[in-house]
Amino acid sequence: MIELLTEYGLFLAKTITIVVAILVILGGIASASNARTRKEPHQGEVKVAHLNERYEDMEATLKEVIFTKEQLKEEEKAEKKKEKEDKKEKKKGSKDDDEQRKKRIYVIDFDGDVEASEVEPLGQTISAVLTLAEKQDEIVLRLESPGGQVHAYGLASSQLSRIREHEIPLTICVDKVAASGGYMMACNGDKILAAPFAILGSIGVVAELPNFNRVLRKYDVDYDIYTAGDYKRTVTMLGENTEEGKRKFNEEIEETHVLFKNHVSQHRPQLDLEKIATGEHWYGSQALDLGLIDEVKTSDEYIFSQRKDAEIFEVTFEFKRSMAEKLGLNLETLLERTLLKVWNKIGQRQNTLS
Repeated sequence: MIELLTEYGLFLAKTITIVVAILVILGGIASASNARTRKEPHQGEVKVAHLNERYEDMEATLKEVIFTKEQLKEEEKAEKKKEKEDKKEKKKGSKDDDEQRKKRIYVIDFDGDVEASEVEPLGQTISAVLTLAEKQDEIVLRLESPGGQVHAYGLASSQLSRIREHEIPLTICVDKVAASGGYMMACNGDKILAAPFAILGSIGVVAELPNFNRVLRKYDVDYDIYTAGDYKRTVTMLGENTEEGKRKFNEEIEETHVLFKNHVSQHRPQLDLEKIATGEHWYGSQALDLGLIDEVKTSDEYIFSQRKDAEIFEVTFEFKRSMAEKLGLNLETLLERTLLKVWNKIGQRQNTLS
């Protein structure tokens, strides 16, 4: 049994090593591709979907299956009658169409990672929407992010502040998570909605840094750092970190935390910062009690509820990619899923064997 486990462990180790190596290579290719795309931000296109029509198509499909022929005929008559009435109304108020038009809701998405790599398409999408959106309209952002790099999420937050500057209502919907940098973005909303078990908060700053200096010293390896300026480099992974350097590094983290708290306080002054700026996170229903959000509701529920009173448009911006880039990204996704399956099988086998 021990030999079997050993052989199985070696096989899995080799498999994981190969998969990881391929992922690293493909990651480099994808990064290079993204770098090229960032140099040419105009190489993309805006895509728009009319969600009202999507809902109507769903409704029509269900009716065809569920309703009787008589009911369908009645529905058809009612629709034709409504169309005639709508045409009459349009003729009467043709001079005031701009004033009487329905409110428009523009739905955009942000799915954040550590680097907030979707910040560029977010900016392009917002620019596209701002060409038409007016004060009577609304922008709904479906936001998902566990946070990440401070400067990247600072930029993402600044993109959302452009909407506020145009005085267009902004609603933030969080279905899964908006923590740390994600909540920094969410604060820009005029109102924040979250699902009951969505994770919010984590208003804090963290930095983790391994240090291998003792390992280098063990093998008589020197690591020298040459700087101009007392605090050009505070702590490093390979050099010997001094108490003064650690103190300065921690001071910088505290300063970042202060800026984060000021940002939250500026946009949601009703919050008790001493209570919520501890780095903790809360679920949607708890976040409502603390004032982190304004309502417990999913994005689907909110958008669907607006379909009668507004024209709803889903807007996305997609960069153009070559066939080779698309193939590389698809292969990377496939390998990531394969690695996840292998990892899950390891866990299952360990539970079975134990």
